[in-house]
Amino acid sequence: MGSATARLFAAEGAAVCVADLKLERAEAVAEEIRTSDGRAHSIRLDVRNSENWRLAVAETEREFGRLDTLCCLAGANYRVSFDEMTEEMWTHVLDANLTANFLATKAVVPAMKRAGAGVILHVGSLASMRQGAGSPAYGVSKLGLVALTRTTALSYAADHIRCVLINPGHVDTDFIRANAEHSPNDWATSIDNPDNYEARRRATPLGRLCTPEDIARTFLFAASDDASMISGSSITVDGAAGS
Repeated sequence: MGSATARLFAAEGAAVCVADLKLERAEAVAEEIRTSDGRAHSIRLDVRNSENWRLAVAETEREFGRLDTLCCLAGANYRVSFDEMTEEMWTHVLDANLTANFLATKAVVPAMKRAGAGVILHVGSLASMRQGAGSPAYGVSKLGLVALTRTTALSYAADHIRCVLINPGHVDTDFIRANAEHSPNDWATSIDNPDNYEARRRATPLGRLCTPEDIARTFLFAASDDASMISGSSITVDGAAGS
């Protein structure tokens, strides 16, 4: 979803700073954008580290002169039961999904004040609206973003800074396909398993999983002047899966 969002913003004329824990992944997206005559820069960013955020904001301002939009699309999840979830798992998910967004907000607000306005966009989930028995840390982190979004919107409205939470439904990405340290999957959880894919498709009344581009278009709308009175609230992109 992050790379799709970066590509779309760049295609619409934005100068984009692509950040990732692994610099080579960020650079691959940035180079793709530059090859298409867009403006992009890449940086390494551990979203759990406040100093990384400070440096990322400073580098973005040096590169492009200003920073007026933040899209927070990092995340982590362990698809285990409450009993199976360890303290280490809990901390990892909360740090990546919730505390990171707080640190990001603290880092970008001064830059947005210098720019005269700004938009902070967080990525939520169906778990921002309803909770299940599994993955307790994930559900808590995504529900926490609802409060963070509202608090941020109220705190900085006078500075013309908006904050919006985008809640995707079932999105076909590596987050639920591949096996990664931040989002482990095996045959029992991956949508590479046709049964898992079909279960998520059936859970989406519009009949298909969301694509990264579906989510990117919503981020673009939320950042635009067309959404100038949307702040402190959520936009759900789920094909009616949460209804």
